[in-house]
Amino acid sequence: MVIPTFNVFRMSFFKWSGFSDDKTFVGLSNFKTLAGDMNFVHACQNTVLLLVLVTAVTLPLAIVFAAVLLQDRIVGAGFLRFIMYIPSVLSAVVIAAIFSAIYDQKNGLLNGTLGFLGLGALKRVWLGDQKIVIYSVAFAMLWQSLGYYMVMYMSSMAGVDQELYEASEIDGAGKIRQLISITIPLIWQNIRTTLTFFIISSVNLSFVLVTAMTNGGPDGASQTILGYMYQQAYTNSTYGYGMAIGVVIFLFSFLLSLIVNQVTKREILQF
Repeated sequence: MVIPTFNVFRMSFFKWSGFSDDKTFVGLSNFKTLAGDMNFVHACQNTVLLLVLVTAVTLPLAIVFAAVLLQDRIVGAGFLRFIMYIPSVLSAVVIAAIFSAIYDQKNGLLNGTLGFLGLGALKRVWLGDQKIVIYSVAFAMLWQSLGYYMVMYMSSMAGVDQELYEASEIDGAGKIRQLISITIPLIWQNIRTTLTFFIISSVNLSFVLVTAMTNGGPDGASQTILGYMYQQAYTNSTYGYGMAIGVVIFLFSFLLSLIVNQVTKREILQF
């Protein structure tokens, strides 16, 4: 792991096509070019938007669904868990194919349903409109991830002592108060771990989904930082420049993990 990472850093100081023996040492030139590359800046903005949006929706929803489906009174809870978990076992490429069909402008399920409901004015070119394409990708990421994290939280919640809930009910606490004051604090370590894992894995997932669904289009509106790195390193034959982007991604991921770890640090509660 150390040697490949070191090589990424080393190659970022060279001008190299990646296919010839002609390498030219250019020092920090690739990073100076990167600082003024607006396509790179736009790809970074898209990546950060996807991370913030998908994380802010997926993990809270996963916690709520986990808490609801653990209730004995929910009819068909087992079937709902199964249905929600299915997207998690599908390949990201399969997810991309499913949503490309759903978003299809003419024959897609989404526009067809809107037309059936008399909401034709809401029909859109979901993957061809620069203003909404990134949100279309975000919804696909949410659909793929929700069930997996819901199951993880259900596993943690099942380990919470039921006597705590019984005692809180005697004190008049409702389900929402129990979730906020008992469940979340007691599974906080699990939430911390999944949060870091989710953010980092979302960087990779967004690359696969965007590449398969839009290839960064239209006109770069859905391009992500990993997609831009791949484009520069393996399509434009500017391997050194691509590795400079790789260095930025490495530092970004490391810094993000550090920030999440510090911000979510809490005293461990036990029961």
